[in-house]
Amino acid sequence: VQLQASGGGLVQAGGSLRLSCAISRRIVSLNAARWYRQAPGNERESIAGFTRGSSTIYADSVKGRFTISRDTANNTVYLQMNSLKPEDAAVYYCNVDLTYFDTHRYFRREFWGQGTQVTVSS
Repeated sequence: VQLQASGGGLVQAGGSLRLSCAISRRIVSLNAARWYRQAPGNERESIAGFTRGSSTIYADSVKGRFTISRDTANNTVYLQMNSLKPEDAAVYYCNVDLTYFDTHRYFRREFWGQGTQVTVSS
């Protein structure tokens, strides 16, 4: 299983980006998904996430501006980011907890995407 993160780039303050995190194979269930970010000199922080059967949660810093969602048919998790601010600039990572079937058994594993850079100009 691999995660392919994409959608980062350079945007002006107030603009929008949509990050994607594509899961490379068919899965049995997506148990949880989260987006993290890490700015230079800072620790990686969780900013948005959901657990199967539960509501989504957001960090206060992005609440009302960012939206996490999933497309089951395309096995993709998204992060819609609106009203971007310079302080949102960071490398963004997706993280998923999923179950898949392979070689006659089920596996539940956690995976990380490779990170995508978001830069916000003021």
